[in-house]
Amino acid sequence: MDERSCLEKLKEIGDELARRAETPLAKYNRGEKVHRKQLEFHRCPKRNRWVFGGNRSGKTECGAVETVYLARGIHPYRENRKDVFGWVVSLSREVQRDVAQKKILHYLPPEWISDVVMSSGRKDSPENGVIDQIMVKNVFGGISVIGFKSCDQGREKFQGSSLDFVWFDEEPPEDVYRECLMRVIDRKGDVFGTMTPLKGLTYIHDEIYLNEGNSPEVWYEFFEWADNPFLSEEEAKEMTAGMSESELESRRYGRFRSNSGLVYPEFEENVHVVDPFPVPADWQNRLSIDPGLNNPLSCHWYAVDYDGNVFVVAEHYAAGKDVGWHADRIREISDRIGWRRDGDGKIRALIDSAANQRTLASAKSVTELFHEHGIAADPRVDKDLFAGIARVKEYFKEKKLFLFRGCDNLVRELKSYRWGEGDVPRKRDDHCLDELRYFLMSRPKTRPPKEKKSEVAKEKERLARRLSRRRNRM
Repeated sequence: MDERSCLEKLKEIGDELARRAETPLAKYNRGEKVHRKQLEFHRCPKRNRWVFGGNRSGKTECGAVETVYLARGIHPYRENRKDVFGWVVSLSREVQRDVAQKKILHYLPPEWISDVVMSSGRKDSPENGVIDQIMVKNVFGGISVIGFKSCDQGREKFQGSSLDFVWFDEEPPEDVYRECLMRVIDRKGDVFGTMTPLKGLTYIHDEIYLNEGNSPEVWYEFFEWADNPFLSEEEAKEMTAGMSESELESRRYGRFRSNSGLVYPEFEENVHVVDPFPVPADWQNRLSIDPGLNNPLSCHWYAVDYDGNVFVVAEHYAAGKDVGWHADRIREISDRIGWRRDGDGKIRALIDSAANQRTLASAKSVTELFHEHGIAADPRVDKDLFAGIARVKEYFKEKKLFLFRGCDNLVRELKSYRWGEGDVPRKRDDHCLDELRYFLMSRPKTRPPKEKKSEVAKEKERLARRLSRRRNRM
């Protein structure tokens, strides 16, 4: 190779290294802020590792990075292999899409992906669908496979394979956990879990936290908000404001507790449900829609007064109908209650971003179909589940959210919404609650009113200013 060819090759390598240095994975835990407990997790040589962490403590982040490290063959603290095969196990397909899958795609640049197999959705936009497998180019040659499983598939779907690793994103049912332990025996693989312990004193509490079997391969660590250098004090205070003392044990500190219950115990029907009244046009804000065809479509009309109080004014809730039928009902209700239109004569709404996806059954997305029927639906919504729940709890606690009588489905869901498997509520009867979160997450964060100063405090401040001025003259 001549000198010019060598220089060109060196420049090509330098450009590649510079490009890699800009990827999210290259920036993970490097720089001024470092999550030291995440590094402890990655460095631990044990084969059964668990993080018990509060929400926003950084637990899911390290699970996703560990998965990419192993599949790519670039783990900084373990012996790397080629042609790695592992599973990511979530509680449901919906949770997989919104949590674990989203995190893995964040840390996996497209050029490292050889192919994607979809369970639903389109492979050219995998983030909007549900992934079955990701084929990853391993640096030692060959292809590694990250497979996605959900606990609601049942134990039988976890049989047969020999695996190098399994990542449990939240606590799985015990039979699924036992089956996955069998899957890693042949290859002497690893299991690792990241979870918020909301289910009480379960088998994970006994087997991992207590290590009742005295296994030398078991390791765990607790993550809390203070361990996450990327979580500001202001964010921590806002999340704390919407929680009870018992919730804080699990959701802030990642500790096991013996009870769980309603997601929204702050909701009081005799306080937050009010009789309807004429809503001024200036208060009328937007609709919020959680779309469904076979599943129910939920839509509510939201108004905001001059003090930032939110009123849920009307409700549309039905299943098994097409977009045109729903749009007709939405326009009829809007006409009945005198809801305003925008300059183009359309009704403004928020809608789940999943409605922006085209399917093989239709050349147009649900968002586009609503637009054609006079509903200007905006899919740019914040779907962060925990932050949204905290926002709803805050509005109820501060008595800034009220429902008009007649919003029966929303009331029913609020009264029955309970924590289920792991770090998420039960995925049942939550269509109204999803679009309630979308709307409240579009609102500015509420601020506590400034504390009124007493006359004595004001006089002290005046005296302090006078003394300061005198000292400056001397």
